[in-house]
Amino acid sequence: MNTDAKLKIQELLQAYCRGFESQTKASKTLHDVSSATISQVLNNKWEQLADKMWLNIGKQIGFEISIWNHVPTYNYKLIKGLLADAKSMSRVHAITGGAGWGKDTAARDFYCENPEVYLINCWDFNRRYFLTQLLRKMGKNTNGSIPDLVERVVAEINRTKKPLIILNEADKLSDQVLYFFITIYNLCEDKCGIVMLATNNLDDRLTRGVERQKRGYPEIFSRLGSRFIKIRRPSKTDITAICSANGVTDALQISEIINSCDGDLRRAKKLIQNKSAAAKKTNTETEEAELLG
Repeated sequence: MNTDAKLKIQELLQAYCRGFESQTKASKTLHDVSSATISQVLNNKWEQLADKMWLNIGKQIGFEISIWNHVPTYNYKLIKGLLADAKSMSRVHAITGGAGWGKDTAARDFYCENPEVYLINCWDFNRRYFLTQLLRKMGKNTNGSIPDLVERVVAEINRTKKPLIILNEADKLSDQVLYFFITIYNLCEDKCGIVMLATNNLDDRLTRGVERQKRGYPEIFSRLGSRFIKIRRPSKTDITAICSANGVTDALQISEIINSCDGDLRRAKKLIQNKSAAAKKTNTETEEAELLG
């Protein structure tokens, strides 16, 4: 790993640590990273740190090895604004939209830029695992019964100024954890912001559940404000800006990317990287031909 990458990780880690009372507390939220290691990174004592550790830290705080320039798209700005609103006003939002529409990037950046934000990347886990993940993000002990863990979460929220819980990919949560959301909401109402980010599957699932009066679903929907905030498919303007920011400026190539990606920014990124790689190869071959020639 080169020095530029290490400096970027150091910068991200400094910002990350500012969200906690101490480096020790910050270290407890990172897997396999000690307070001593954080100190080494921040104080330029890098001799004993392996590239594997740099990558481990970087992956957890938003560092990307590939050179990629992010663009504040419409969805990016909307989601970050809603996250800021939920945090400052202790409100609950449910934001839905298609895969690859920019939800992950906005959530990750907000998490890295703001203190007392707890980002949970969801899957089909049970209540205990959910609580241990949340407490780990808070830098707290994860031992004990489920009531002990709930009590610890609530105590931390009560002592924290304007905390925010982000449940990314919330459509993957089991009914068991979605029901548990009611408990967390009731215990933390007006004390903590909560935002669910999900595909439209969550919207469809909860809407059907409410229509059928499925147990717990009307209560969940009510606590989400009885509405989903829908982001939009990334526009041609968004994708054109991303292309330009990452070195693809030819109008025909941009048009090809727009038509091929179908609004999926992950797909657009791959296509842009392919175009950039092809351009670099062509330039290298041209330079070599000129030297030989």
